[in-house]
Amino acid sequence: MADEDARPLADSQDAAEVPAGPSVDLGAVTTSLPRGVVILLGAAAAVISIVGMYAVSWLIGPLLLALIIVIAVTPIQGWLRRKGWPAWAATLSLVVVIYGTLVLLAVFLVASVSQLGALLAQNAGKAQQLVASLTAALAKVGIDPTQARSTAGSADLSKLAASLGGLLSGLGSLLGSLVFILALLLFLTAESGGTARRMAMIGNERPHMIAALEGFVHGTRNYLVVTAVFGFIVAVLDGVALAIMGIPLVVLWAVLAFITNFIPNIGFIIGLVPPALLALLTGGWQLAVAVVVVYCVLNMVIQSLIQPRFIGDSVGLSATVTFLALLFWAWVLGPLGALLAIPVTLLVKAVLVDSDPRARWVEALLGSEPSPPKEKKRARKHVGNGHVPATEGALTPPRA
Repeated sequence: MADEDARPLADSQDAAEVPAGPSVDLGAVTTSLPRGVVILLGAAAAVISIVGMYAVSWLIGPLLLALIIVIAVTPIQGWLRRKGWPAWAATLSLVVVIYGTLVLLAVFLVASVSQLGALLAQNAGKAQQLVASLTAALAKVGIDPTQARSTAGSADLSKLAASLGGLLSGLGSLLGSLVFILALLLFLTAESGGTARRMAMIGNERPHMIAALEGFVHGTRNYLVVTAVFGFIVAVLDGVALAIMGIPLVVLWAVLAFITNFIPNIGFIIGLVPPALLALLTGGWQLAVAVVVVYCVLNMVIQSLIQPRFIGDSVGLSATVTFLALLFWAWVLGPLGALLAIPVTLLVKAVLVDSDPRARWVEALLGSEPSPPKEKKRARKHVGNGHVPATEGALTPPRA
């Protein structure tokens, strides 16, 4: 019995002397997954995120718009604080500037849309004559009269003009009735004074994230300034040209040219269609062709040759990435996505790429062409916007 009682005690002592097994490192298990599985998991997560953003685009779009507006006008608040204004007065002035601008724009669009509707009603007879002329021309080239009437009916200018009026009316109602955006602007503006304190708290744990977000803010402001300057130049030139040619509602088309300048690549086409159609209704095809030629000359030179060089230096995105971002965000967020395509892309890039030193290699795929060594100042400005040069020698010329 004594031996039987001693055996369990010895077994327990032997079990106690057995060394514990190696600890399991969950990170090592995760990194040991095959690369294909990691890619599939990442792609699945991206698809789920995109579908989620598409489903709540009614919330994300206005939120991003309010964020970009606050980022654009926040320097006014800082300037007023440096001039000795109290915090509440600087914030109140910022709210007044934002709300006043939006209200004026909404009132202008509503008044212009009403004038456009009256003008379209006056020229409804001319639209029918143009459709009849198009039907006769198609019949002369051998197209079946029934098919010719159907084709000409699909190009009915009165229908296109009515659709245009509905689009502008929808834009006016968007700016005039979106209480949600105004509330977001109010809250974001009121809380913008504590941004520096929040950034300092984040910087203690994630210094790379702070640098990435600062680069996003700086790049977004540069993009907005450059785009607004060139948009103003294009709007003035287009307005003067349309006034010389006698196109009605010149101010409306100039404002439309300014707004569509924030839509990369295809904004100029969107701003061209309404005045060209109106010119066709009021002055015939010769005047419409003149409007198209003038717009193409002015906008192609400014928006396609000059502006992209400044935009590339401001945001560090290639033309291909900019175009793909326009298509993607317009699909996900709708019309607001087209307007905010570049700022939203900069935000995603800051969070996913610039904040992670291991993902900096993606900069070579997304960024514009690196500056040559002789353009040291421009390259340093490019890096100051939160972008990393492709090579270390991009800022310093090689020694002989």
